[in-house]
Amino acid sequence: MTLTTDAAMLLAAYDDQLRTDAETPSATSVVRRGPLRLVTFAGGRGFVTYAGLDGADAAAVRDLVAEAVGYYRSDPAITRVEWKTRGHDHAPGLHDVLVEHGFIPDETESIMIGAAAALAVDVPLPDGVTLRRVTAERDVRAMAATADEVFGDDPATSGTAEALLRRQAIDPHLELWVAEADGVVLSTGRLEPVPGTQFAGLWGGATRPECRGRGLYRALTAARARAALAAGATYLHSDSTEFSRPILERSGLLRVSTTTPYRWVRPES
Repeated sequence: MTLTTDAAMLLAAYDDQLRTDAETPSATSVVRRGPLRLVTFAGGRGFVTYAGLDGADAAAVRDLVAEAVGYYRSDPAITRVEWKTRGHDHAPGLHDVLVEHGFIPDETESIMIGAAAALAVDVPLPDGVTLRRVTAERDVRAMAATADEVFGDDPATSGTAEALLRRQAIDPHLELWVAEADGVVLSTGRLEPVPGTQFAGLWGGATRPECRGRGLYRALTAARARAALAAGATYLHSDSTEFSRPILERSGLLRVSTTTPYRWVRPES
């Protein structure tokens, strides 16, 4: 197989292969409203995505947002919704109308794509640090607690551990990885091979601030790249913060677009 390193071709493959059911493997339901995919996950979480908005103008975009918001508002079990936008989509007025409906934009991240083989390299680890894939509930909870701490979330209320345990129970392709020392999780990451595509996703990268700059994220990424190749993936993709983007770029991944999540939380009665 010939690997492409052309950003436009990689982005086209991303749009074609990943902006489908492949994007939401753990959904409990998916409802179509025109081009929109209105997804529901366990735990009262909604998620809006789409392959494109079919050339919608500003008025049509406004109608689509109103319909999606109405759908989720009508279900009291839904407590929060993420609307995932991509920077290369044509969506006139989308930011303004989302904000009008109570959505708040998160930090914009870079969509990174590249050959898995480029990241499957040997990375030296600091003394005393080891990498391993975790599956036991105790280890998954320790991994989730570290990620919550790094991102400033309360493990008692975040639901991160429960979400990972649910995913692990239903998705045999999911891999959870940690770097640890003396039984303490220092860095975390998920690998999500996407069946039926050329891709595997790198997600959940979180490293304790005092451990950054020591190669832990690079080593976890290399381990996951090797696992991705073993699972038959050709390309890796990641929504990367400004912490991880430069590391992936140095490994040969390309920034093909951006993504900004907009979040809505149901007001308390």
